[in-house]
Amino acid sequence: MNILMVTSEAVPFAKTGGLADVCTSLSLAVSQLGHEVTILLPAFRHAKRSTIPIESAGVDFDVPIGDRLVPGGLLRARLPDSRVNVYLVDQPEYFDRPELYRENGEDYPDNCERFAFFSRAAFEAIRLLELPVDVIHCHDWQTGLIPAYLAIEYRHSRIYESIATVLTIHNLAYQGLFPQSDMHVTGLDARFFNWRQMEFWGKLNLLKTGLVFADALTTVSARYAEEIQTPEHGCGLDGLLNERHGALAGILNGIDDQVWSPATDSHLVARYDVTNWMTGKPQCKAELQREFGLPQLPHAPLIGLIGRLADQKGWDLVGEVLPAWAAQEDVQWVILGTGEPAFHTLLGDLARRFPDRIAARFAFSDKLAHRIEAGADLFLMPSRYEPCGLNQLYSLKYGAVPVVRATGGLADTVCDASSDNLEARIANGFRFDAYDARTLDATLRRAIACYRHEPATWRHLVETGMRQDWSWGRSAQEYVSLYERVVADKRSP
Repeated sequence: MNILMVTSEAVPFAKTGGLADVCTSLSLAVSQLGHEVTILLPAFRHAKRSTIPIESAGVDFDVPIGDRLVPGGLLRARLPDSRVNVYLVDQPEYFDRPELYRENGEDYPDNCERFAFFSRAAFEAIRLLELPVDVIHCHDWQTGLIPAYLAIEYRHSRIYESIATVLTIHNLAYQGLFPQSDMHVTGLDARFFNWRQMEFWGKLNLLKTGLVFADALTTVSARYAEEIQTPEHGCGLDGLLNERHGALAGILNGIDDQVWSPATDSHLVARYDVTNWMTGKPQCKAELQREFGLPQLPHAPLIGLIGRLADQKGWDLVGEVLPAWAAQEDVQWVILGTGEPAFHTLLGDLARRFPDRIAARFAFSDKLAHRIEAGADLFLMPSRYEPCGLNQLYSLKYGAVPVVRATGGLADTVCDASSDNLEARIANGFRFDAYDARTLDATLRRAIACYRHEPATWRHLVETGMRQDWSWGRSAQEYVSLYERVVADKRSP
């Protein structure tokens, strides 16, 4: 099959979060199953600075945006050691900017126009490059117009008539909401601005548009697929998602075990696997403590946290429990991430008050992320909601026992260390249900007690997680089966 993966992010070209890892890893995994995969993404300033060679594809085009024609072009690259071609939509006015979507805490005001251009450019790329395409796989609101354009404007053309569309929801909370006045930049008739198709409480909603017009919908875990059909997690779109229940599938993300493996990880001071982690992991812990300026205490539990500093990730709960833990408990915390200024201030203050117990770096560093997973004894993810989560999968692979709230993909991947689960030998971490600081505190204390006083149980948790297969091979095959079904449905009489 021929799949065009259309995304705003893909490593190593452009990344703000897990979307970039998923799109690249899934593309490689589907390609390794024998299918032809092409990635299309914007030629952001960050993308052009990638270490991968990029050249002109010799293709220029104009697309209508509102009442004008906007020129663009295509650049070409290839993912290393693969058959996956990458094309970048070049339009400096839209994409040659310091950041991808926002700057100084504010979204770019022309984001709708930028991604309308990008969406139309996808059809120009298919036509001008003569790409054979069976499926356009769209990702998040930035590509939500593509299924609508195909259904409304391009379906009549022989080039596009048999193409099916799949839209993946990576995080339903980010929907691409714009004022009604932006409808004109899409070029679609105003009659589609109605509550059943593109309108959402008086605004233009690009993710809703994709959900309405795509042939198939996916999200990134089975639990999250169920949750987003409820008022609590549906972000106002639960009614539509219930209507399209038959088209919605939850496929768990995987991890690239060529990149995320403690046995081969070049970022680590010592490499290890499930057979020798008890010697390799302590070396990584000591090096992590040294790098973050913490006392090198081998028996002090070390908790790692990585990610966006926002309420969604449970940092409000962390902020409630961490001051007391730092003052009273002989436990070390290593924190890596950026986000809301209030959390920067809180965590920075705590790190200065308790330098022997809390270390925080307000940045994104892939190298440090690997080292934290290898050096941490526990990894904390108390998310309010979590569509899939990748860090808990990295943690399981690296022997950092996850402590998570039972939501979304966290509930699908972390099995609590209850007596029944331990007896069945399926436990790999600690889970809690209620979203409150008291429950988080109690679960952390349960995990720390296990670490300190039940070494055999702790070893079981570590080794169960390390032995599990969270690679992309399984997930990629599920996507291929979905592609085959949606293409067959599209082409049936």
